[in-house]
Amino acid sequence: MKNSFKPFAILVFLLYFIISSCSFSGQGKDETAAAKEDFTDLFDGKTLNGWEGDTTYWRIEDGIVIGETTPSTPELKNNTFLIWKGGELGDFELITEYRITEQGNSGINYRSEAVADVPFALKGYQADIDGKNNYTGQNYEERKRTTLAYRGEKVTIPASGQGKVENNAWSSRTIEGSLGNLDSLKTKIKAGDWNECHLIVKGNRLQHYINGVLMADVMDNDSVNVKLSGMLGMQIHLGPPMKVEYRNFRIKRI
Repeated sequence: MKNSFKPFAILVFLLYFIISSCSFSGQGKDETAAAKEDFTDLFDGKTLNGWEGDTTYWRIEDGIVIGETTPSTPELKNNTFLIWKGGELGDFELITEYRITEQGNSGINYRSEAVADVPFALKGYQADIDGKNNYTGQNYEERKRTTLAYRGEKVTIPASGQGKVENNAWSSRTIEGSLGNLDSLKTKIKAGDWNECHLIVKGNRLQHYINGVLMADVMDNDSVNVKLSGMLGMQIHLGPPMKVEYRNFRIKRI
């Protein structure tokens, strides 16, 4: 009796394992496909429809959005943006790929607002991007509190609303922990090549990933300055001639 039961039990176990494995594998594929479907491409691949910016500096070619200044284009007096006209964003995830020249300085602004009397200008949170990768990945608040988190920092901004700009950073920010060494994280970013930027913005937590690596993590509790919704745009920084390219620009509202 014992000898006949043992092979039967083993057979039942193997069948259960196979069925469970197939079920788990299928579920994973369905979830991955669903996750991809949740993201919406914000460019049609041919035009800048749905966006607003100075076409002296912005264009689209072969599905790639290009921001460029050259010696022959008018010199910028202010940073200029390509701004999404699809409404304000609150909680969202954004994934895109970018490539930038060595002298380039750009970034993705979110939960931002228009600057009065300055065309195509935004102020607000920015996922910083630069060609030398000195600042790429950090959280810089354009025209407001400046640096909230350098690359490699996990930061909390207190609720008091008190603080001032000191050495290009917000004085009251508290560094809660390290995400890695500034220079070692830099090695995760490819100079002059395509990189993936992934933003996860939910409530007052703002996370910036480059190539799957968390570069900056901010908890903004500032009752005076925190923004929970706003405009989205991409920047060309004033300065020497530069070129920045974006492709596969996708977003998912949370």
